[in-house]
Amino acid sequence: MHTILPFLLAMIAAIVLLEMLATKLKIAYPILLVVAGLLVSFLPWLPRVTVNPDLIFFIFLPPLLFEAAWSVSFKEMKKWWRIIGSFAFLVVFFTAFSVAIVTHYFIPGFTIALGFLLGGIVSPPDAVSTGAITKFVKISKSTSAILEGESLLNDASSLIIFRFALVAVGTGQFIWQQAATSFLWMVIGGVGVGLFLAWFFVQAHKRLPTDASSDMAFTLIEPYFMYWAAEQLHCSGVLAVVTGGLFMSARRLSFLNSSSRIRSFSVWESFVFILNGIVFLIIGLELPEIVEGLQTMGIPLRTAIGYGVLVTGVLIAARIISSYAAMIATMIFRPGVVPRTRSNIGRFLIPLLLGWTGMRGVVSLAAALAIPITLDNGSPFPERNLILFITFVVILLTLLVQGLTLPYIITRSGLFQGLDGESEESSKQKMKHGLKQHVYQFLKNKYESEPNGNAGLEKILKQWEERAKATDDSWMNGKTKILFVELLEIQRQYLTELNKDPQIDEEIIRNQLYQLDLEEERLKII
Repeated sequence: MHTILPFLLAMIAAIVLLEMLATKLKIAYPILLVVAGLLVSFLPWLPRVTVNPDLIFFIFLPPLLFEAAWSVSFKEMKKWWRIIGSFAFLVVFFTAFSVAIVTHYFIPGFTIALGFLLGGIVSPPDAVSTGAITKFVKISKSTSAILEGESLLNDASSLIIFRFALVAVGTGQFIWQQAATSFLWMVIGGVGVGLFLAWFFVQAHKRLPTDASSDMAFTLIEPYFMYWAAEQLHCSGVLAVVTGGLFMSARRLSFLNSSSRIRSFSVWESFVFILNGIVFLIIGLELPEIVEGLQTMGIPLRTAIGYGVLVTGVLIAARIISSYAAMIATMIFRPGVVPRTRSNIGRFLIPLLLGWTGMRGVVSLAAALAIPITLDNGSPFPERNLILFITFVVILLTLLVQGLTLPYIITRSGLFQGLDGESEESSKQKMKHGLKQHVYQFLKNKYESEPNGNAGLEKILKQWEERAKATDDSWMNGKTKILFVELLEIQRQYLTELNKDPQIDEEIIRNQLYQLDLEEERLKII
């Protein structure tokens, strides 16, 4: 413990420093983390990093998926559900199938089951990498919504493939009837467990005398409990966490107060950042052990690298082909929801861009490391080290090649210039104007019968119109503070209703709600 603890602290410090450097260089921090992990792994005095396959999913996936579900816009997911669904399920299955066929044909000793196992591992793109890359360039809201929604659901579909492939490799057979029944139970059971536990947690937050600290502690353990409960029932823990997170996210205003929302946001942001950083460092640090495993198998390093390049090419090609197929299908059956561009040529470039966003990362590594070392009969798991090495090469190549070129492609193509700027500003103005009118009408209807000369009320009205001119808070007595809190709640209700407008970006609504939470916290300390 005394040996590992300094190493873990050094890892966290390195993650923070590398993120700062990545921001300064304007590149995605996962790229630097993977390269740094790869470089330091060759230092002889570092302790060997070994992750227990049985714990890798349980440690990393639940909080990462839960946080992603809280961050994604459910309204945008509903708007683009056809494209998101096709990318999250059909494209993942097509990609896994393509990888299975190609590896079975080109890699000696690779069965179809092992090919599907590898395909399930490397098929889901990584949301963290894509988000870290696109924060330095401007993309359209529709493209961002599709990428976020896809990343939230494709983990579940790919891990379902992974689980069935594991069974097929271990037993040597695959019964379609049992697989179909198991698939339905994994999906229906996972969604059901997630919704039930999410409802239970919401009720617990409402009924228990919690404060910000206890609310924050509960939210940290809730995704782990959802995942564990679903897995105990042999259904999808990933779907349980995703659906539960979406359910609770949509009701965050009803069971978390302003203090809980603000503090939880900060804690979760740091927690997820550290988890992601550790995983990307582990990707690099695991390489020496994987290479040693290849040597014991008698596979030349050059040959294994070639296999990794081959699989990477299949992944990129399959995603680009699928992107164009999804765009064409959308133009035929739902032309009204095709993403806007400045020209028809730009419209046909969007699938190419979506195809180029398929960087792999956290989920692929977690799935690869979760492959058991031995089968149930005690024999070594076939081709485990080769699968791990191919996964590493795929992650490294997609991060370096696609990750470093994606910002340049977006900037040079100019696909998204001028598409969302005016509409976003218009949405903000519409929201702010409607908010002022709503609060003014509320004050007028409720306090028009108040006698003139009420200093507190007059101060509130004046401060509402010209907040910047207020010089002191001596007028903030008990009655006026209650009124201010009531006004904040009225604004939240208005924003919740306004969010139903499909033309209003939900991110703008969330930012304004966060500002209201900060205002309420300021009132508490006056």
